[in-house]
Amino acid sequence: MDRIIVKNLGKQYTRQQNVQKSLKSTIINMFRSNTQKEFFWALKDVNFHVNEGETLGIIGANGAGKSTLLSLIAETTKPTEGNVEINGRLSSLLELGAGFHPDLTGRENIYLNGSILGLKKKDIDRKFDTIVDFSGIRKFIDSPVKFYSSGMYVRLGFAVAVEVEPDILLMDEVLAVGDEDFRKKSMAKIEEFKEKKKTILVVSHDLETIKRISDRILLLDSGNVINIGNPSSVVDEYKNFGIYKKGNVVVKEYGTREVVFEDVLLKDSNNNVRESFSPGEEMVIEMHYNAKKYISDPVFGFSLTDSNQATIIGTNSLLCDQTTESISGKGIMRIRISSLNLQRGIYHISVACHSKDHQIQYHRKDNFIEFRIDVANDNEGLVYMPVCFEKGEKT
Repeated sequence: MDRIIVKNLGKQYTRQQNVQKSLKSTIINMFRSNTQKEFFWALKDVNFHVNEGETLGIIGANGAGKSTLLSLIAETTKPTEGNVEINGRLSSLLELGAGFHPDLTGRENIYLNGSILGLKKKDIDRKFDTIVDFSGIRKFIDSPVKFYSSGMYVRLGFAVAVEVEPDILLMDEVLAVGDEDFRKKSMAKIEEFKEKKKTILVVSHDLETIKRISDRILLLDSGNVINIGNPSSVVDEYKNFGIYKKGNVVVKEYGTREVVFEDVLLKDSNNNVRESFSPGEEMVIEMHYNAKKYISDPVFGFSLTDSNQATIIGTNSLLCDQTTESISGKGIMRIRISSLNLQRGIYHISVACHSKDHQIQYHRKDNFIEFRIDVANDNEGLVYMPVCFEKGEKT
């Protein structure tokens, strides 16, 4: 059974440009319109269907049309052309605080949203505690939601959306907001929905998560469907566009490609590929390159940033006085960091190869690899330093 059928769907918007350039022209045109209209398609000729029990991921760069598509399916926006057929009860969480009245309390908004989604008061009464417990904001439930943080908004909105027992659930970047506990509960709820054969459409920039939970992925670019199909294949195609988003960081790839990084691995001192390390451990960044021609005096470099994109270190072989005379064909360049003196957190590594005079960027991958530092203590800051407290006697 098809839960969602999208046929020839398109949405056109108008962008107005005021072309008055001087006081004189302003006065002359005071009583007539001097505004030019520019039309653009946020979506154009979109066709697909979603089966009962299927999870469809939707990816694409900012401005690709992802949120517009969900809004059209949720019928919060009307299409310019085409149509959407919905078979079943639909619940959505599309925008931060969408459907909430800022002056009403969390309690009042639960009843308001529940009624909008088709629940009777007795049904909301029965589900109220479950919704509040899932949201984790019980002590704020009788406060006006205009005082809520973004995380509280999303937790409450998600709790309402999933507890109305919809046949179809639409989510737009819900998993990008909230703490780790909320993410785990949300993922568990998504898995529960999948087991119950619910239909889910989810928009996210978290490519690894959306690849894991989706049965198919739809790739949008500039309002057009580029591909729809196998999650791994479509995600790989998106990455080949050269620019995409991973979590809160933008991943960029560019250069002449006269040298190409075919793979980049993070290894420990025992040559094991790792995704997480402990403070003080050795890390080896292993760059597998392919030089398409003879390159004299190439410079290899890397940078390490934290989750807020603050640079912790950035250096290259030239600065370290460890130049490479020449490369040709396939090879491996290793960067050895003898001690990762970092605290708990998520970190990103960028790699690059360029000419000695910096005039030619052969290949650069920004924020290409992500890794974690796991540590048992809760020390503050970024830098890990072994510290010992010793009590002494006053002399």
